[in-house]
Amino acid sequence: MGRLFGTDGVRGLANKDVTAELALDLGVAAAHVLGTAGEFEGHRPRAVVGRDPRASGEFLSSAVAAGLSSAGVDVLDVGVLPTPALAFLTDALGADLGCMLSASHNPMPDNGIKFFARGGLKLDDSVEDAIEQRLEEPWDRPTGADVGRIHRDTGQAGSLYVEHLAKSIEGSLEGLRIAVDCANGAASEVGPEALRAAGADVVVINASPDGRNINEKCGSTHPEQLQAVTVASEADFGVAFDGDADRCLAVDHTGALVDGDKIMGILALARAAEGRLAGDTLVVTVMSNLGLILAMQRAGISTVQTGVGDRYVLEAMREGGYSLGGEQSGHIIVSEFATTGDGILTAFQLAAHVRRSGRRLADLAGEIEKLPQALVNVSGVDKARADHDEELRAEIARAEAALGATGRVVLRPSGTEPLVRVMVEAATQSEADGVAALLAGTVKERLAL
Repeated sequence: MGRLFGTDGVRGLANKDVTAELALDLGVAAAHVLGTAGEFEGHRPRAVVGRDPRASGEFLSSAVAAGLSSAGVDVLDVGVLPTPALAFLTDALGADLGCMLSASHNPMPDNGIKFFARGGLKLDDSVEDAIEQRLEEPWDRPTGADVGRIHRDTGQAGSLYVEHLAKSIEGSLEGLRIAVDCANGAASEVGPEALRAAGADVVVINASPDGRNINEKCGSTHPEQLQAVTVASEADFGVAFDGDADRCLAVDHTGALVDGDKIMGILALARAAEGRLAGDTLVVTVMSNLGLILAMQRAGISTVQTGVGDRYVLEAMREGGYSLGGEQSGHIIVSEFATTGDGILTAFQLAAHVRRSGRRLADLAGEIEKLPQALVNVSGVDKARADHDEELRAEIARAEAALGATGRVVLRPSGTEPLVRVMVEAATQSEADGVAALLAGTVKERLAL
């Protein structure tokens, strides 16, 4: 059996892989591990639990809360809020841990469980491993007044998060019309509310979650609606969140997509010009486009590359004292204001720069010229052997040598799905497509089950 925790918590098909029993047991185990580590010493422990609007989140969040409270932890259930809001509230409310029920951008039938430590930080791998080891272990249950209590938030938590977002920029967003695709997800209320409170004229789509329509042909994974609405409404630009709003992609006034790499590049250039980019360094993952790295080099900005996952980006940012990082997918961390990727915060930062600069988003995005990229997902293979097959590694080395300085290859086993991703960048799209197809064939052959 593989590791229960992936790159972003526990995730799978709700009520089959991610069950109420597992959620309850994880709540108990998390309380035990953190308690044993001394995190609860000297006070009665408290946790914050939130979820996205998936129907399964209703019973899963109740199960996690039940597990935590049965282990003596008081729980504040904040209901439907974005993942970054849950991380913020864990810190702002002085909670000992947080738990978010969400499968992020995944389809509605999936769900996930992710924990945050005190301060709103994602747990280290070693802590997650310890939680997994403690599952279903016998334990002494508290009784009487020692059991935890569960309290339901009445909206104050969301208001606190909206106030936090407003404080992340100077001035207002007055004069900007912004189209917003909420993915029928966790940002459906607080996203538009926060932008309007900052003065923006907001055009909203896909903000009517019913428990089943989250991420359904909308949001950051399906920006086509946003592209059309941005143009039709004559918005200055548009932003698309995913189901739990830890991602943000943008669309300029012409309907052209502005992905996470370009957003990071825009913010890095702006912050460097203002002397606010710590170490003049941007932290990216190995999947970020080479064009972004080259654009940063031209501007005198260094880049640090990490493995895929905003938790690894954050680790590198903390280790190096850096202030900006993220992923091509739109997970962007501004460490001055967040401990994790925050889609609404990213929208705020981007909007503030557009307004302050007086330039179109299309113009700003044009400063980061991306290289053609091809991405092939190879399923039905043993992803565990991807880093160890010598013939496959030799084929990759030959491809990289042929691509030269204007190309590269990234081979990455997925952290959440049973497949291997082959990403190739090259000087032309045809070259990228050809090399990717060749390597995908090699992966299929060499890693066959």
